[in-house]
Amino acid sequence: MNEEPRKEHHWLQKLVGEWSVEMEPPEGSGEPPAKQEGTETVRSIGGLWTVGDGRGTMPGGGEMTSVMTLGYDPQRGKFRGTFIASMMTFLWVYEGSLDAAGRVLTLDTEGPSMDPASGGMAKYQDVIEFLSDDHRTLTGRIKMPDGNWVQFMRAHYRRKK
Repeated sequence: MNEEPRKEHHWLQKLVGEWSVEMEPPEGSGEPPAKQEGTETVRSIGGLWTVGDGRGTMPGGGEMTSVMTLGYDPQRGKFRGTFIASMMTFLWVYEGSLDAAGRVLTLDTEGPSMDPASGGMAKYQDVIEFLSDDHRTLTGRIKMPDGNWVQFMRAHYRRKK
């Protein structure tokens, strides 16, 4: 098997590089801007996959590390990937699609509910949006019981020069 990169794989290559990361509080939360900063190094594997190694601070202090993998599965016609982080034991598995304009990649996943008392699972989305070649955002949102999506985090990634 020797796959050739497709246009979706080429899109993923826009992620490759060194990035500075700054978190912002959720929209409408009324929270003051928290100084959560970090870095991400994204590398390519064969032009078919990307691996992002992240480092930063967590809310309330403490260091965290994370790894995000992303690729495109032509047989499914979907982007696929995973996410792990040092402050959790859950392996997040993504499946998603790119918008028609080629700016927004929406990754669907399911994971533990933010309400620990529920003991259940919830639907989540991580949305990567390119605002320019050197500035992108990652927005995390959860699907509420009423069917609405609620943002719980947003990070700005700026390419280091």
